[in-house]
Amino acid sequence: MFIVHSTFLVPDEKANEVISIYQSRSKLVDKARGFRQFRLLQNEKKLGELTVQIEWETKEDYLAWVQSEDFKKIHELEKKYPDQELASIIPKVRQYSVVAL
Repeated sequence: MFIVHSTFLVPDEKANEVISIYQSRSKLVDKARGFRQFRLLQNEKKLGELTVQIEWETKEDYLAWVQSEDFKKIHELEKKYPDQELASIIPKVRQYSVVAL
């Protein structure tokens, strides 16, 4: 299993707005080969720190996803978000191989 975290900071007062966006996400990634699970995590002490966690069957499945047209489509939509402060946020991406369960 392969897990990817994309962590980003938003102003605390905009956290609920971003959460709402993810709650109504397109779910295109859910159809990708090897997709297992999507989660949006919120730091309990820093409400504006959010992490997208996506689980994959393999690293190769993840790499195929980031090269796909659906991936490009989703990320182009983010750039067009009306709130430019949110649209300009660049997440810190971390990748993990699951080595024990």
